[in-house]
Amino acid sequence: MKELWLEVALQLDDDEVVEAVSEVLARFTPRPLAYEYTHLRADERNHLVDLGPVTVRAYIPLGSEDDAPALQRRIQEALHYLRAIRPFPHETYRILEPEDWAEAWKQAYHPIPIGERLVVVPAWLENPYPDRVAVVLEPGMAFGTGMHPSTRLALRAAERYAAQSPRVLDIGTGSGILAIAALKLGAERAVGVDIEPLAIEVARENARRNQVADRLTLLPGSLDVLENAPFSEGHLVFANILAPILEDLFAQGLAEHVLPQGILVLSGILAEQAPRVARAAREAGLEEVHRWQEGEWVALVYRRPSKRS
Repeated sequence: MKELWLEVALQLDDDEVVEAVSEVLARFTPRPLAYEYTHLRADERNHLVDLGPVTVRAYIPLGSEDDAPALQRRIQEALHYLRAIRPFPHETYRILEPEDWAEAWKQAYHPIPIGERLVVVPAWLENPYPDRVAVVLEPGMAFGTGMHPSTRLALRAAERYAAQSPRVLDIGTGSGILAIAALKLGAERAVGVDIEPLAIEVARENARRNQVADRLTLLPGSLDVLENAPFSEGHLVFANILAPILEDLFAQGLAEHVLPQGILVLSGILAEQAPRVARAAREAGLEEVHRWQEGEWVALVYRRPSKRS
């Protein structure tokens, strides 16, 4: 018997709602969600400047077509509670056969030019920007595809600082996109950690795909496992994680993993959360050097002062 799939799709134009809906839908499927933007508009320099509303799609395996009605009711109930907090458009459903699911999932992804030099390319597509540094990913299996503003903001920092940063740390590496980009932009070695074992597996495969596996060490865990890494302090440190987790990481000594005169890039921060994260960074003795914003999302860039003699 062929395995069928139930596709659940919602078109949303609010980043916070996208995050919340994604969290709900992820409970129903072991498969990655797909994110399809209605616009992939770039300016004359191929900078991505407008993604537009996003369609979030979940693909849920079905034992048979008869299972669909009960599953739809469960999903509708879960989304109903979310809508009571913040209204958003209703979802649509359709049943797909295996070959239709595979093609529908892949169609959601496109090469994405980012900043001055980078392009993120899905593994099954050709790079349409040969003059850019390509980061080739199998998207969807772990956070970090280049679609999300927080990832794009962090990649801007990689463009600016990677070539002058021999050692890179990537806290919450997800797909490995930031560490891989930094290595391809000129960093010598990188260490990535993530609490999700699946993310480590995906990042390792993406590192091989980009021919940087020999320079990227990947470990399951968080700051506590850096003592087992080739180095535990970086000239460039990424933490593209949600704001409350960033605050917790500062309490655990995040700033101490940045070398003197090194750079810490904090992303995954909604604009309204930025003051709390900035306060934690200041209290850790860091100096703000950049603040970039895209839509509702902010990236904060800090320098650790030189050690006093």
